[in-house]
Amino acid sequence: MAERQQQPETTAITAGRDTSGALAPALWASTTWDTTDLDGTNAAAKHLHQPGFYSRYGNPTVHSFEQAIAELEGTSAALAFGSGMGAIASVVFALCSTGDHIVAQRNCYGGTLAFLDGPCKRMGIDVTYVDGRNAGEFAAAVKPGKTMLVMAETPSNPHLDVVDLAALGAIKGPYTMVDSTLATPLGQQPCAYGVSLTMHSATKGIAGHNDATLGVVAGDVDLINTIWSYAVLHGATASPFDALNGVRGIRSLGARLRQQSENTQRLAEWLSTHPAVKRVNYPGLASHPQHELAKRQMRWFGSLMSIELCGGIDEARRLLQRLTLVRSAVTLGGPDTLISHSASSTHISVDPAVKAATGINESLLRVSVGLEAFDDVRNDFAAALA
Repeated sequence: MAERQQQPETTAITAGRDTSGALAPALWASTTWDTTDLDGTNAAAKHLHQPGFYSRYGNPTVHSFEQAIAELEGTSAALAFGSGMGAIASVVFALCSTGDHIVAQRNCYGGTLAFLDGPCKRMGIDVTYVDGRNAGEFAAAVKPGKTMLVMAETPSNPHLDVVDLAALGAIKGPYTMVDSTLATPLGQQPCAYGVSLTMHSATKGIAGHNDATLGVVAGDVDLINTIWSYAVLHGATASPFDALNGVRGIRSLGARLRQQSENTQRLAEWLSTHPAVKRVNYPGLASHPQHELAKRQMRWFGSLMSIELCGGIDEARRLLQRLTLVRSAVTLGGPDTLISHSASSTHISVDPAVKAATGINESLLRVSVGLEAFDDVRNDFAAALA
């Protein structure tokens, strides 16, 4: 009888376990381990991405988190970092040098844009921006022999644009990387489409409780080891305490994502009919321009949406002041429903002309839907919008 492939929700429960039989991973807080002698120390120092020598090189608790992510993403390896931006910076500087070229989508997280427009340009790494909604623009912008990395974010933050993963994975030559933070590994698997690397700010939906700061990249073991060789020098190391909370978050990710996706879908549909709301951005809506693409490559549509109010910044300010259950905060994927004003927070460092061109306007608000009862969240928005 052929072995049945288990569902991702089950893998989230079983992934990343050691051989001790413990149901929860052990917390290895140690920064270093002793070795037998000079030769033993030398051998340990030469190991690639192995725990049990020095925690910046590898930590057993962090390794459990990495193994769990690799299993969920269907890859042979993963590498954890101290944050999502630590992951992005380490990947870029591991793969790109002065004179190299990156293709990236323009509409994405503000921190990513700030990194590409700041440190990358200062280091002499050229960046070309494309519209990620148009599948062919990534490949068309590749400069053969010069482009080292193609970067996408899907769904994008905060407009929830969707990138065609199959088209991205078909690009030959440069490495490809997808920031899949908003989808989580249970929402989609970019590497299954031929993408080289999947990256997450695991601070968000993966850890899921607003108590861990983590980044992670998953891909082929040889590529991950190449990135690790630079990452130990870059030093954006994941804390074992945060990795422990990351594994805990993975265990409940299936239940949380299912409930949050259902709540977000219902809230998006309700807000779409409200006279104070000009537009709702959520790939689960039939009105979303890439709804059919999202249905093909996503299992769930996730917990993040954005809304554009009919008024300007004054209406946005009044809404944030009137909400009582929904909190004003900039993270996402946790148990609380949160709202933030992208132009003045997550994208504050983005050039005003770029914000205007990409629709980061003063009436745009990002909503991360949590685990509260749907009726309570809807009623809070109804009272605040009245």
